[in-house]
Amino acid sequence: MLQLFGGRLDKVRLQKLLFLFTRMQPLPEYDFVPYKYGCYSFSANADLSTMIAKGLLVESKNGYIKNDGKDYLTHIKVEDRERLQRVKADYGRMSTRALVKHTYIKYPFFATRSEVAADFLDKRDLEKVEASISRNSKAALFTIGYEGISLESYLVRLLLNDVRVLVDVRNTPLSMKYGFSKNQLKRYCESLGINYVHIPELGIEPKDRRHLNTQADYDKLFQSYRQRNLTKTKDQQMQILELLMENQRVALTCFEANICQCHRKHLAEAIEKLPGFVYPVVHI
Repeated sequence: MLQLFGGRLDKVRLQKLLFLFTRMQPLPEYDFVPYKYGCYSFSANADLSTMIAKGLLVESKNGYIKNDGKDYLTHIKVEDRERLQRVKADYGRMSTRALVKHTYIKYPFFATRSEVAADFLDKRDLEKVEASISRNSKAALFTIGYEGISLESYLVRLLLNDVRVLVDVRNTPLSMKYGFSKNQLKRYCESLGINYVHIPELGIEPKDRRHLNTQADYDKLFQSYRQRNLTKTKDQQMQILELLMENQRVALTCFEANICQCHRKHLAEAIEKLPGFVYPVVHI
């Protein structure tokens, strides 16, 4: 992208062009969240930081400058090269302001967290942005796993379900997957208005998760979890119920995508049995 645009782009412009490029891809290279200035990819920003550290880019106050002579356009798929050229043809002459306005109008959901939307949009378009915000007054307990999805897709799923508190129930909240270690996940959630709480007592120790090859292995692990953990963590379970009563929409999170292979299913079932629990449980 930088090469095609003369080796230099400002930060807002790069994010918007990259977003429009990924809208053309059947399987987007990057996913995005609605952020302070519209569509934004934390993952792309992390990759830019890596390229700066390796000397491939130079960061200026407002943008990035390509810092090597390699011809990257010849090393990508023909289809992606054509998409990049379409991006330049369609949007290359737009000012940054016009580009931001275009993405806000065409993709109003991604303007829902913008701090500057009113500077770009008229009343009618602002109403479309407002209508894209997910608001649900009905209380519910959600569960979500991050296996197989990007950080941005995960966060968007929380936003679309109007989750207000994310409860991390991993014993050890570390991940090789970008964005899902405790401090990162807390920072990204809270930047989008989602409170983050970690309750490690409700997790399963890593040593107990080894050698899980079949559903029977998982079932045996969860039988032990129900007997050894859930009977001793009533206070932590009540903490989640209190968060739910106060905040209305709370999600339990762990790694596995398959709810039948994650302890959060059994934790949710235990919380369902607590006095005063009258809410639906939704796996998202």
